[in-house]
Amino acid sequence: MEVRKIHELITGRRRAKPLGRGSGNTLRSAIFRAAGFFGFWLVLTDTDSADLAAGLVSAAAATWASLRLMPAEQWNLRPVKLAGFILHFLRQSIAAGTDVALRALDPRLPLRPGFVVYQTHLPPGTKRNAFCAIMSLLPGTLPCGSAEGDGLAIHCLDVTQPVVEQLAAEETLCMQTIGEAQRNG
Repeated sequence: MEVRKIHELITGRRRAKPLGRGSGNTLRSAIFRAAGFFGFWLVLTDTDSADLAAGLVSAAAATWASLRLMPAEQWNLRPVKLAGFILHFLRQSIAAGTDVALRALDPRLPLRPGFVVYQTHLPPGTKRNAFCAIMSLLPGTLPCGSAEGDGLAIHCLDVTQPVVEQLAAEETLCMQTIGEAQRNG
C-alpha cells in the first residue's frame, strides 16, 4: 500500500498534491509565496549580492514547505469589495475600540463577559482562519476555540449584545470579499 493511502487512512484527510501536479491556482500561490518569502529574507538580511543565491534557495524551500503544509486555495478576491471591507473594518475597529475603552473606564457601563457559539459557513482552512483573525482584531470579540459542528467559541465582553448577528454580518462581508471556499486537491 502506498504511503499516501496509509496517511489518508490514519488521518482521514488527503495529503497535499506535490508541486507541478496542481492547477494554475497552485502555481499562482507558489509565485506569490516565493516572492513573499524572498522579500522577507531581503528585509532580514543586508541584501549583499553574494548572498542572493542563498536567499533564493531559502525562499524556494520555504515555498515548497508552505505548499505541502497549507495547500493553495482559490481566493476570488474582489479589489473593490476589499477596499469597502477595509473601510468597514476600520470603522468597526474604531467604534468597537471606543466602546471597550468606555466600558473599561466607566464602571456604570455594563460588562457581562462570556462565551457565545457562532456557526460559521466557512469550511476549515485559510478562509476560516482569516475570518477568525479579523474577528480577533475587532475589540470585544475573541475566537478561542471550536464548538460542535462548524461552531466557533467566541469570548465577548457583553453577552447581552447581538454578537452572533454581528458576526454573521461580518462573515457575509468577508465571504463577499474573498469569494467562496474552493480547495485544490
